[in-house]
Amino acid sequence: MSIPKLGVNIDHVATIRQARRTFEPDPVAAAALATLAGAEVITVHLREDRRHIQDRDVALLKQTVFSKLNLEMACSSEIVGIAVRTRPEQATLVPEKRQEVTTEGGLDVLKGGRPLAQGVRRLKEKGIIVSLFIAPDLAQIRASADLGADAVELHTGPYANARSGRAVARELARLVKGAEEARRLGMTVNAGHGLTYVNIRGLLLAIRVEELHIGHSIISRAVLVGMERAVREMCELIEKFSCTQ
Repeated sequence: MSIPKLGVNIDHVATIRQARRTFEPDPVAAAALATLAGAEVITVHLREDRRHIQDRDVALLKQTVFSKLNLEMACSSEIVGIAVRTRPEQATLVPEKRQEVTTEGGLDVLKGGRPLAQGVRRLKEKGIIVSLFIAPDLAQIRASADLGADAVELHTGPYANARSGRAVARELARLVKGAEEARRLGMTVNAGHGLTYVNIRGLLLAIRVEELHIGHSIISRAVLVGMERAVREMCELIEKFSCTQ
């Protein structure tokens, strides 16, 4: 079985920089270190309010990331336009609210309507892989396939936040069923949100995915031990638990 690729979300490197509106730490440098340590995907979220990642970051990352650049984004005409011009390898469409601390839930594909369909079409016309960040809900997964999505990123937040054994089992079962349905419909299956060095084990023992997108936990550890070590340790866990399936 293939080992999932680690996608490191470097948004919070930019969060630290923007706290002082200065030039450091540079997320572009962080991306280089993460890649050298084993990350195969670099993920950034260009928010409409530019609270962390800036346009400059996206442009430079496109020039310097030699693996895969995954741009998380709302399906707004402005951000879609930036993606079309920059051409990251992958665009992951996510819901976005100005007041939220981080992305709170999956995209409602069923209610996305014409704007979502147009955004997906514009991205695909430029050869960009389109992924939709959704809950592991069968109706949402089928709607994603109908829309022409190449991939879905299953929202693992409820699993990460589950505190009882029963709740963990319930959320894992939803993720497994969702992954099976997405794969049956011909889409690549990714996963992310709230994943840590602790809960990654249970997820990998239960589900097969192509990419894991992890940000806060890795950047938090990197503050203490350095980016390269933090990324290497996560890569080692992914390889260890993927091999036990």
